[in-house]
Amino acid sequence: MPAAILVIEDDYYIQELIAEFLRAQQYEVETASDGLEGWGKCQSKAYDLVILDLMLPSMDGYAICRHIREKGDTPIIVLTALGEEKDQLKAFEEEADDFITKPFSFHVLMKRVEAVLRRTRSVQSGDQLFDGRLRLDADAYKVFVDGKLIDTTTKEFDILHTLIHNAGRIMTRDMLLDKIWGYDYFGDSRIVDAHIKNIRKKLGISVIRTVKGVGYSLESELAGVGG
Repeated sequence: MPAAILVIEDDYYIQELIAEFLRAQQYEVETASDGLEGWGKCQSKAYDLVILDLMLPSMDGYAICRHIREKGDTPIIVLTALGEEKDQLKAFEEEADDFITKPFSFHVLMKRVEAVLRRTRSVQSGDQLFDGRLRLDADAYKVFVDGKLIDTTTKEFDILHTLIHNAGRIMTRDMLLDKIWGYDYFGDSRIVDAHIKNIRKKLGISVIRTVKGVGYSLESELAGVGG
């Protein structure tokens, strides 16, 4: 069954080009031309992916992203002319999965779409979570690499569990602190870096990517990529 994709874009010309390009790749595509229309469609149907502009009439993309996250884990690719670092950071803080600036290559967009959908579909299988060679047994609080049990602390397991549930999405240090240590934690955010360092050493495989100045992302097939 083809993936269902919603394109929320107020520029009709760009909207139609994206939709035609995706349909040519056998995706099921719907469109919306303003924020309220887009959010309304998100409420009435479950999509496999949302491609979202930030500068929209009636409701901006940040608000839509936030509402989608409150509702569930639908993947979101932000596609916008806002290319400054602060715009990208804000989008990731709202838990967007990817960020592409205009003008863009349709071939690059397709690769990003394929990557996000592939990561999303490989995240869960029953009570156990998978990502390539890495497997977590959420019920038993156990971590396995290539079938071998890895000794982890509770916090290390929780970090891995959070990263796998958000595979491919960039998680900021503050987001990890809030989810794992709680909103009342007022210590140094570098505690996250220390735990990530320990996790990498124990796993022995390169699946946690550092996004400089932002946070971390769990992705498959990062062999040879530095931390």
